[in-house]
Amino acid sequence: MKDGNDLSATDATDATDAPMNPATPARTGPNEEDRAPMTFTVRVFIYLVGVHFIAAFLFFLFYVAGAK
Repeated sequence: MKDGNDLSATDATDATDAPMNPATPARTGPNEEDRAPMTFTVRVFIYLVGVHFIAAFLFFLFYVAGAK
């Protein structure tokens, strides 16, 4: 007895379930699954701003200390 899950070597070439003309067009751009979550994006933005602020503060300290 053979069911729908059995594939032999001869059936593997004939078992193309993909339609010739798909109902949905191919993806052309990013969708929601491809993007990072909004909370992650906001957190990265805050970290970048914070790191630049700390770097600017250290630059300012060295600038003031060397202004003799």
